[in-house]
Amino acid sequence: MLFYLKKNIMRAEKISKILRADIVPCVFVVLSLTGLYFSKMSPAFVLNETLIRFIRNGVMVLALIIPITAGMGLNFAISVGAICAQIGVLLVLDYKIAGFSGLMTALSVGLALSFIAGILIGVCLNKAKGSEMIASMIISFLATGIYQLIFMVGYGTVITPHNREIVLSRGIGIRGTVDLALFRNIIDKWWLIKIGETEIPVFMILFVVFFGMALKYLMNTRLGQQFKAVGMSEQNAGMLGLDVNSIRLKAILFSTLTACAGQIVFIQNIGMMNVYTAHLNSDIFSCAAILAGGSTIRNARIRHAFIGIFLFHSLFIVSPQAGQNIFRNPAFGEYFRSFAAYGTIAFALIYSTKIMDEKVQCESGKFPETADLPKYKNP
Repeated sequence: MLFYLKKNIMRAEKISKILRADIVPCVFVVLSLTGLYFSKMSPAFVLNETLIRFIRNGVMVLALIIPITAGMGLNFAISVGAICAQIGVLLVLDYKIAGFSGLMTALSVGLALSFIAGILIGVCLNKAKGSEMIASMIISFLATGIYQLIFMVGYGTVITPHNREIVLSRGIGIRGTVDLALFRNIIDKWWLIKIGETEIPVFMILFVVFFGMALKYLMNTRLGQQFKAVGMSEQNAGMLGLDVNSIRLKAILFSTLTACAGQIVFIQNIGMMNVYTAHLNSDIFSCAAILAGGSTIRNARIRHAFIGIFLFHSLFIVSPQAGQNIFRNPAFGEYFRSFAAYGTIAFALIYSTKIMDEKVQCESGKFPETADLPKYKNP
């Protein structure tokens, strides 16, 4: 009897530990299934839309893994990489470079700018140790202002336009929305398989998966082990002879370059671009997606990114229609999207801070259960 009781207690503790570790993904699974039920949408339609978003956002979410592993938290400056990609796209549109060559030109220009931007961001974040997430967010806002100033005011005054179709009627500034007919869906159509109502872009799915596998390989190399060592303890990594600042800079550089490639994939899949706002939510939604997959601000893996994309974006798909059916107000679903994004980030930050505090208490000999108990001396 005692044996079975002990076995059941151990099983309950194991289940409790799993739920505690994966509480965010569990919440998103419940919310997604509930939203699917009330939205009355076809599962095939939801799956098809989720696959599209997996392709659009997969690489961008993967850009967050290396900085998290290196102990720098959520890198909100990935939007700077997205801005660099958009500059490359605008340059291609300005010179009317069509087809696959135009896409590769945009990617090359974006990566070159991202390389420079990544180094500058890495230097800045090395000066702001302990506050990297806030600093990266401010850097993102600054880069957005500079980017908008250049293409709202500089294009047509300092910069000579070559394509009048994308210029505003006054001759200064680029239009708010530009058409990407020159290379729209140019790689999405490779290996496109249709099964019933679901279209499966096999090449793009394999591309995102390959990107994830390449990142996993990188994390198993010497450089990847250095990222992990710095993430676990900068002090110990320095004592081992590692150049901590250089490793942190490389982490941000890889992140910015990956974000640029991710934004190129996103833009060509959409087929049009909001010049001044296309990059604005790339950081928030990517951070929310990886956290929805079970990541924390100190630990992130490839599976967290992939699972989080499906959970987070499936909820995004069903929530407007579910809000319409339940509350007769589709705006409720739109508000819920923002609540889910920012709420996920806030919860993950609070939860990660709690776990870190417990870890510090355990390492110092004060366990969470007994840290606040009064101490009595033996008589």
